[in-house]
Amino acid sequence: MLNRFFTKFTLSAVLLAMALGIALAQDEKVIVIGHAEVAEAYDPAHAYSPTGGMVNRATYSTLVTFPDTDASSIEPLLASSWTISDDGLVYTFMLRDDVKFANGDPITAEDVVFSINRLKNVKAQPSFLADPIVSVEAADASTVSITLSEARPSFLSELTNSAFSVLNAEVVMANGGTDAADAAETDKAMDYLDQTSAGSGPYMLESWKPQEETVLVRNPNYWGNAPYFDRVIIVNIPEAATQKVALESGDIDLATDLSPDQVVGLEGNPDIGIFRGPGSATHFLLMNRDPEIGGPMANPLVAKAVRYALDYQGYRDLWAGSVTPGTNMWIGLAGAYGQDKAITRDLDMAKSLMAEAGYAEGFETTLSYPDFTFNGVNLSTNAQKIQADLAEIGITVNLNPGEVQVSLEEYRNGQQGFGYWFWGPDKLDPVDFLEFLPGGKVATDRTKWTPEMAPQDILDLIAQAKVESDASVRTDIFNKLQDYAQAEGAFAPFNVPAVQTAFRSNIKGYVWHPQWSLDVALLSRTE
Repeated sequence: MLNRFFTKFTLSAVLLAMALGIALAQDEKVIVIGHAEVAEAYDPAHAYSPTGGMVNRATYSTLVTFPDTDASSIEPLLASSWTISDDGLVYTFMLRDDVKFANGDPITAEDVVFSINRLKNVKAQPSFLADPIVSVEAADASTVSITLSEARPSFLSELTNSAFSVLNAEVVMANGGTDAADAAETDKAMDYLDQTSAGSGPYMLESWKPQEETVLVRNPNYWGNAPYFDRVIIVNIPEAATQKVALESGDIDLATDLSPDQVVGLEGNPDIGIFRGPGSATHFLLMNRDPEIGGPMANPLVAKAVRYALDYQGYRDLWAGSVTPGTNMWIGLAGAYGQDKAITRDLDMAKSLMAEAGYAEGFETTLSYPDFTFNGVNLSTNAQKIQADLAEIGITVNLNPGEVQVSLEEYRNGQQGFGYWFWGPDKLDPVDFLEFLPGGKVATDRTKWTPEMAPQDILDLIAQAKVESDASVRTDIFNKLQDYAQAEGAFAPFNVPAVQTAFRSNIKGYVWHPQWSLDVALLSRTE
């Protein structure tokens, strides 16, 4: 219903209907956020999307976290302290003694054990994050030990991901949840957790109507500083232009997905505040290495030709403030190849590679992508430019825009031969880049670029990258892996757009974060 109304720009009527349906108390402090929803679940063991990360940041807590403003250090959250064994395999966490779940139950080590084992055993989208974990044990009510299969210098940063949220084990089990080895078949708690959170965050999930709205309410038993707003309403507004209209009229308080030209149009408006900064989403093309799925795109020479054919400057011109990445390693990570080491357009090189691959006369293919706007970037606009760029080297691209969740499922199942997507890092560490190399989840599952397709020296470097802790050695390893990706990869990263958010001038505390994008608990309003 909301999408229909928003398309017609009758925002006030919609919000009035929402208010009546929710029966807001007159003295409640409420914030309404306009957002292009990308969420398949809010159950932390299943949620693996930008909106899921933002919502679960508010409704759950993890053992450790990052500072509010950046990822410069690891901070305690549910854990008051921790130790790491000399061999780097065992992490022991001491839990705070003043933390409660939203229903008032105290958090214990057994809740941590249950939550991590459930994440691992349901085998859903984010479960791979727990793959390095061999065991989780409660030494006593306030001490948890996690044993890894091998040393993993990035492990603490990985634990900040909302997939590692600590759930109330008793509540989840009472609603069909299990952490047993067969949880993939027997766990039935997802429907419950998609509508009612079982966490210890500053907010609780009151309701979720997929592709319409998400409602959060203040957690009365929150153990930290209470958030300012009693209620947070996140309204799905896919169209950036509609978000702008709603913000200007005061129907929403914050818009997360405005385009650069729309933000420029808001400058000078005393009622609007603006945030601009480097973003975390790398936009890229994938070329499936299975010839039955990718066709000509499966040829590594064609993939390389595509990388040389893209008009990188043109994408920077389209999206003001954006940069060209050198690889699929997010430009904000230490050692990432940025614009100074990125591939530059060379049509002669691209045509030569096409001829070497046996496609001097070109070929026809289909580009699949989700048809929506994310963080102000319209994917259809980019798709049309990709179509034009590749036509210059003889590749005729037919566009196949799809509904977000349908296209996302195809992508995750490795069914797209030629796809356009974006990626925000799951782990704010260079090891996140390994997902785009043979053996990594994105490369292997979604692009069929498997380890047997890579030379042994590269596989050895990938293995070493997972365990190496020396900073200079790590840099050398990841430089070699990025060189390999530029030459032989199944991906063509082409743009990292800037983050551009606008909000009513009386909204305070907005901070963009590369892990969870927006922490709604930090927001307040000038009285």
